[in-house]
Amino acid sequence: MPKLIGNGAVLQRNTELTLWGWASPNESVELRFKGKAYTTTADNQGNWRLLLPPQPAGGPFKMDFKGTNRITVDNILFGEVWLCSGQSNMELTMSRLRDVYPDIIKSSENSKIRQFLVPDKYDFNTAHTDLDSGSWMEANPRNLLDFSGVAYFFAKDIFERYQVPVGLINAALGGSPVEAWMSEEGLKNFPEAYEELQRFKDEGFVAEIEKKDQKRQQEWFKKLEEEDEGLTPKSKWFSMDLDDSTWDAMNIPRFWADSPLGNVNGVVWFRKHFVVPEAWVGKEAKLWLGRMVDQDHVYVNGTFVGTTGYQYPPRKYTVNDSLLKKGDNTITIRLINQQGKGGFILDKPYFISVGTDTIDLKGPWKYKLGAAMPPLEGPTFIRWKPGGLYNRMISPLLNYKIKGVIWYQGESNTNQPERYFQTFPALIQNWRSQWNIGDFPFLYVQLANFMEETNVPVESAWAQLRQAQLNTLKVRNTGMAVITDLGEWNDIHPLNKADVGKRLAQLAYRLAYNETDARLSPIPKKAKFRTDHVSIAFDHVGSGLKINHGDYLKTFELSSDGKTFYRARAEIRGKNIRVENDKLKKPVAVRYAWSDNPAKANLFSKEGLPASPFELRKE
Repeated sequence: MPKLIGNGAVLQRNTELTLWGWASPNESVELRFKGKAYTTTADNQGNWRLLLPPQPAGGPFKMDFKGTNRITVDNILFGEVWLCSGQSNMELTMSRLRDVYPDIIKSSENSKIRQFLVPDKYDFNTAHTDLDSGSWMEANPRNLLDFSGVAYFFAKDIFERYQVPVGLINAALGGSPVEAWMSEEGLKNFPEAYEELQRFKDEGFVAEIEKKDQKRQQEWFKKLEEEDEGLTPKSKWFSMDLDDSTWDAMNIPRFWADSPLGNVNGVVWFRKHFVVPEAWVGKEAKLWLGRMVDQDHVYVNGTFVGTTGYQYPPRKYTVNDSLLKKGDNTITIRLINQQGKGGFILDKPYFISVGTDTIDLKGPWKYKLGAAMPPLEGPTFIRWKPGGLYNRMISPLLNYKIKGVIWYQGESNTNQPERYFQTFPALIQNWRSQWNIGDFPFLYVQLANFMEETNVPVESAWAQLRQAQLNTLKVRNTGMAVITDLGEWNDIHPLNKADVGKRLAQLAYRLAYNETDARLSPIPKKAKFRTDHVSIAFDHVGSGLKINHGDYLKTFELSSDGKTFYRARAEIRGKNIRVENDKLKKPVAVRYAWSDNPAKANLFSKEGLPASPFELRKE
């Protein structure tokens, strides 16, 4: 049997199902289910399949498969099956969110919400028919930590509304561009990606790249370890009794490129003294050190307490109950930066706490350069190359009936956003043709607001990719969750995954379940360009449009040449928006929320959902 059809499986309700597997050539196979028998015979290659009539929601049930051997699949449910795919914001687990949603995790026991986690694998040569491993897991406080956060909140909403089992097939991989998820056939329309796939079919070519990457990294880190003054037997800069009085001081958080140290790569050591009250002695402490670029090793009073290998995860370490002492204590951080700016991300939590008592660690730290190094060229990330993830993580799923797809991806395509106008719709069509079950709902998340805000009109790759996502709504049966109010300027992985899941669920209510009262974000429908203003009509305005925060609409822009944009006044006129600039006549283009981080964008529906960023041009 394929891994997907195993104990605890959730199968799609109310549709004819394909059950399949492998046997000896021409072997007879029988399924017994609900008192009925279904039979088939394997073909000359040993492949077999059975068709099961549509089943209503319910369970648990048992299936007995019998050939020359017998396999029993237990605890099967029929309900709604959703594929959850994309990159790290879909992959991000409830474990990363445990401090945000502790009560939700505690009360998550629900045998009718289940996840199947697809292994992160790739193959450029063969479209696989089965997965290497994987099993269905029920939602409970222990298992939930491995669930996708976005997918879980989506499933939770679906279950609470319809009271039917929900199965999540989690096939996502951090950093993956859209091309990695397309089949070889689907890539033929994109010559550059298709040719790259052909190159990576050569195992010798791949092995040589991996060898060079590994050698380059090993040599860089070997030299770093040899030259780091803080690691010599005589120095040991992590020692509790080290005299750091001659070290320079730097306010944390910041990047050290903005300090007298300058923009160097390599390793910098940081030390912070703090005073521990007697009540803390003998107790376990939490140490939160925001986020750092790139790799940290952390010591408390000379004892190693944790490390994180790359910049994105939050630094949350446990200080055991024997480490803190009354009076003066030290935290030492050995921070390795391989390229770009190294340092500490602003607006993140930096503290040590016992219970509800907290010591703020922001402010002056002592620092000293351990070793300066040339920038380290990054690895090739072979697993992200075109076609590879499709062959191992999507192809094995194609016989499994699904209700639809939720998708959260795009960050890794912002380096060439213009391509996404074609590749993203092509992915949707590619998957639909491969599944061959019609134009199933494809629900996706528009990019969140990210990076620093700007106060003047700018060009933005992130805005351009959001426009590509907006344009993709022209593809039939697609829906887009707008989340430009949920991002974090300093984190590509914003923690509010509950509202993302809920907004995807609202799209599902409309597109998958034909609910007319679903709450959707306002989407620009058309613009009328006049001599002195532009009038924009919207779809999905609900009970009306509103200014969500502030006294007037912000981040609207106009252009009279299609190239240079100026801030413009905007006001709500019923279900339309009027945009104008007294100094600009005959506008030919209008933009809204056109920047990496349009956090000030404040056009919302009265139901509390943000309008999509957009650019509209005169035809």
